[in-house]
Amino acid sequence: MDAATLEALAAFPDRLEAHYAAVPDGYQLWTPPSWATCPSEHFPALEQLCHIRDIEIDGYHVRLVRTLKEDTPYLAGVDGDRLRIERAYAEAHAPNVLRAIRTAREETLEVLGTVSQAQWARPAVFEDYGTTTLRGLVHYLCSHDLQHLAGLQWLCGQIASHPA
Repeated sequence: MDAATLEALAAFPDRLEAHYAAVPDGYQLWTPPSWATCPSEHFPALEQLCHIRDIEIDGYHVRLVRTLKEDTPYLAGVDGDRLRIERAYAEAHAPNVLRAIRTAREETLEVLGTVSQAQWARPAVFEDYGTTTLRGLVHYLCSHDLQHLAGLQWLCGQIASHPA
C-alpha cells in the first residue's frame, strides 16, 4: 500500500478534530438552507462525526476483515440515514465520538499493518462500487475521510455565508 494513503489514514483523527473545531460554537447541529454542492453526506457537523465513526466500525472494519478472510465477499453498504435515526446522532457528545473515531482508526491501521503484499490484491464486491480489492477498499476509506473534511469546511462556509 502506498505511503501517502496510509499516512493520510493515520493523520485523519487529528485533522478531523481540527476541522470540527472550526465549526463555530452553537452550530454543531446547524443545517444550511440548501445542501446543493455539499461534498459529503447531508448531515450537520456533529452528525457527520457520528457517521464517520459508524462507517469506520460498522463499514470498513467489517469489509476489511471479510476481504482478508473470505473468498470474494459481497460487501454491503451502510445505511447512514437509518443509523442517524437509530443511534440518535443529534444527541451525541462530540468528545466521545472523536475518541471512538481515534480508537477505531488505530484498530484499522493495526489490521492494515498485518497485510502481506499478496493480500492487498484480495478481491471483493463492494455494493455500489463493484469489484474491488483490499487495496481499493483502503483508497475508498481514505476518500471517505477526505469527503468529510471537505464537508465540514463546506458547512463552515455556509455558516459564514448565512450568519444568524
